[in-house]
Amino acid sequence: MRELQQLFENNRTWSEGKREEDSDFFKRHVDGQAPKYLWIGCSDSRIPANEMIGLEAGEVFVHRNVANIFPHTDINCLSVLEYGVENLGIEHVIVCGHYGCGGVAASMENAQFGLVDNWLRNIRDVYFSEKEVLDQIQDKKERYKRLVELNVLTQVMNVCHTTIVQNAWAKGRKLIIHGWVYDISTGLLKDLSCCIASLDQIDDAYRTLKLH
Repeated sequence: MRELQQLFENNRTWSEGKREEDSDFFKRHVDGQAPKYLWIGCSDSRIPANEMIGLEAGEVFVHRNVANIFPHTDINCLSVLEYGVENLGIEHVIVCGHYGCGGVAASMENAQFGLVDNWLRNIRDVYFSEKEVLDQIQDKKERYKRLVELNVLTQVMNVCHTTIVQNAWAKGRKLIIHGWVYDISTGLLKDLSCCIASLDQIDDAYRTLKLH
């Protein structure tokens, strides 16, 4: 007997339901995709990217990894961003972290967890750069939540510092980078009031193009 048979049955039910709601639902997807949103989020199984923002298949281009990190040297992240911006015409990049993130929690500990420690070094770097602010927060849970937010803000800027984004802005393209956090306990999103839409919002040290 085939393993995971229940999942195939779930898939069949889902497919039939979609066709009942909209007979052309799958036909529209055959020739390609044209999402306006790129979601960069955590791999955590409790974060259903499309569902939580009320969008259907084909409307959100999604990249996920442990702790929603966007390192400037990661070819996977960069390839997703480039394809989204250059080929799909993405207009909004959403970097979304979440409270209760195990990766962020692990990066606050003086302990080893395996290969992932090398990936989480990116968050330890965030902690180090914001240590003075974070260490003033006495409540460890609140310090943890603030690091979740600071990590998102750092990754937003990492996205903005790429030549991919800066070249898009130089061409006059609409491209806005957002920083959000998801609260697993409520199912609600928090806007971190971080919305970067042009080269003049980038520190000169990170600009690869001159302002006109």
